[in-house]
Amino acid sequence: MRSSFTAAFGIGLAIIALAVGGIFLMQRGDRIELPGKILKVRTAPLDEESSIVVIDFRITNPSNVQFEVRTVTVEMDDNQGKSYLGQSVSEVDAKRLFEAVPVLGPKFNTTLLMRERLGSHGSADRMIAARFQAPLVLLDGRKRFMVRIEEVDGKVFEYAER
Repeated sequence: MRSSFTAAFGIGLAIIALAVGGIFLMQRGDRIELPGKILKVRTAPLDEESSIVVIDFRITNPSNVQFEVRTVTVEMDDNQGKSYLGQSVSEVDAKRLFEAVPVLGPKFNTTLLMRERLGSHGSADRMIAARFQAPLVLLDGRKRFMVRIEEVDGKVFEYAER
């Protein structure tokens, strides 16, 4: 009687473990991750006290769920540990910016906009332009730029320059 109980108990545990494993296996693509990397950073002065940065980056959505952008921000860390938050530039203003500041070079990608969606298993090259109330010397001597993309459900993804 004791060995039949042990065998039934072991079989029951195996069935439960298989069911739990199957549930985890079915849900593996439902978790949103957004791997990405910064491809290119360009800076230029606007005047003596302000500068512009253009960051081109690539993001990928490997999940089974569509990703929707809530906000995109750019932050700069200088060598003294101080952080500066940039003011994002819209797509329309970015087009004008590239015309007005030729030292930035050509505009390679479109701006990642609020409410933009990236489909499941998709990838996109985007850019963000941001104005900093700081001279160009400070931007060029930075420690790093950080691009933060917040998803509509509140999850934040960060991409560091270096």
